[in-house]
Parts: sequence; structure tokens; C-alpha cells
Amino acid sequence: MKVFVTGAGALLGQGIIRALRRSTLKATIIVGDPSPLSAGLYWGDAAHLIPMARDPAYLDRLGDLLRAERPDVLIPGTDVELPILAANREAIERAYGTKVIVSSPRVVSIANDKWLTSEFLRGKRLGFVPSCLPGDEETLIEQFGFPLVVKPRIGARSIGFSVVRDREQLRRAIAEQPEIVIQKYVGSETTEYTAGTLTFDGGCCATIVMRRDLRDGNTYRAFAEPFPALNRAMVQAADALDAYGPANFQFRLDEGVPRIFEINARFSGTTAVRIHAGFNEVEMCIRHILFGQSVVQPEITPVTILRHWSETVVKPGDLITASERLEEKV
Repeated sequence: MKVFVTGAGALLGQGIIRALRRSTLKATIIVGDPSPLSAGLYWGDAAHLIPMARDPAYLDRLGDLLRAERPDVLIPGTDVELPILAANREAIERAYGTKVIVSSPRVVSIANDKWLTSEFLRGKRLGFVPSCLPGDEETLIEQFGFPLVVKPRIGARSIGFSVVRDREQLRRAIAEQPEIVIQKYVGSETTEYTAGTLTFDGGCCATIVMRRDLRDGNTYRAFAEPFPALNRAMVQAADALDAYGPANFQFRLDEGVPRIFEINARFSGTTAVRIHAGFNEVEMCIRHILFGQSVVQPEITPVTILRHWSETVVKPGDLITASERLEEKV
């Protein structure tokens, strides 16, 4: 069995590769990334350079690689690939016989845009974060006052995120970033959680909730416990979203209510972390898609996970160089 993972230079792609290595699938792992200096590019059984998703050559190059490698599964390892792969999923699966683990364009659109995320959750009467677009902020201020949160409608890793504490700060934030969403400041840093879900055929099959501490927008300490009430809330959200396979929900407890401020229609940057709690979502997902095995909720092992830096060392002769961009294998 062969799995192609893109985004080998991204935390997400690397987490997927590590989950595959720690699974019982014994998969041949093909990896891809635009940069030859991406650490994850050296973790696979074969590696390829592929253009950025915004490059007009992206789909053609990916098609060439799928035709040459014939993987059973393609897993995107970056956010930016989701829209183009969602739009072309059926064509890719038909042309190359490769299953693509990506949700529908509708689901990807809701998850990518934080305004649409809030509106979706509000419409479903789930735990949403009260939000507005620039021009409607007076109502939000009247209801909740300051501080408020300002963030790009489409963004990641807390880039462009800020907390504004008065009208002048809000005015400057709107002027600097017109495409923003303004939100109520909910909960606190000590009540923030990340949750992973697996959904197939309209029903959530498995979940995991972990409390987390953040650094630079990424989870660097995670605390896994059963959290039965929070898992039930995430099942409701996942059922409503109806993703194909994995989704990630990030939320804070606000006066006891889990308020979801971000959805990712993909595996998570904490995918590899969740394995330590007994939740290998990549393996469960592939076993269901390829072999028709039911996804069964695993028992979550209470653990504290402390993340740290590590290294990948590449010898000079093994380093992929720009002159090798047209080589399909290294």
C-alpha cells in the first residue's frame, strides 16, 4: 500500500508522515514539497519536488507524479492545497485511481473563512463566537464591549491576529487589514482546546479533545483526557459540518460553553501528538477508505505531551538541489 503526502515541509504534512510511520499499515510513503530543504522531504521512501498550490503548474505536476507513483491515497499536508484538491477530487480519483482525503468544496470553504465558520455554527445553533465584519462593529461593541479579537477571514498560525482594547485600536486594525472578522473575546488561554474528528457518511465516528497551550499559533503542550461532555459537543459540530474524514475544531470554554473559533477541514498539526493518547486518525481514516473497516472510537489515554525541536541531518550527496527539480525520485 502506498500513500502520497504533500506539504512535507509543513507541521501538518510532517505530522501525517509520523502518524503513518507509527501505524501498523506498513505503507510505502511518498512525500512531496516545493522546497528541497524541507525536513519531511527526507522522511519518506521516495520524495518529489512539486510546485506551490498557487502555481499554474501544480495540478499538472501532481498528475504526473500520481501517474508515475500510483499511490492508493493522496493526503494534502497544507491548507493552501485544500481548495484546489477539493474542486478536483473526483477527477483525480477517476484519472489515477488514487483516493484523495479531502472534503467537499462547501466544507473547505466554511473552514477556510472564519466569518463563514462563525455564521455556519450560528446557523446550526452550535457553540459559535459572536462575530461581525467591518462596518457592523458597533452592535458587537454594544453587546460585549472590549476587548475584541481581530483576525483575517482567511489565515493561519495566528498571523494577523490581535486583541483590540478600544475603538482607536479597532479602527487601525480595520484600516490595516480590510479583510478581517471581528469577534468577541471568549474564554482565556487556560480554557483553550483542540479536537480531532473523523466523519464518514454524515456521521462522526471518532473524536479526541485535548486542552492545549499555544506558542506562535501552534500547540506546544497538550493534555489529553476523556472530556466526555466536550467530545459530545464536538460530535454535534462534526455531524453538522459533514466533512469527508478528518476535521479539526479549536475552541475555548466561555462560561462553560465550548465556543468554536476555528475549523480545519483536514488532519491537524497535532495529528502526531494525538497518537500518544491512542488516537491515530490517519490509520483509522485509511483503513476505512481503502479496506472498508469501520472507524471505532478508541479509548483515550490520559497523557501530557510536551513538544520540542528535533533535527533531520542530510548528507551532501543526499541533498536535493534545485537542478534536480525535474527528477521524480531521489
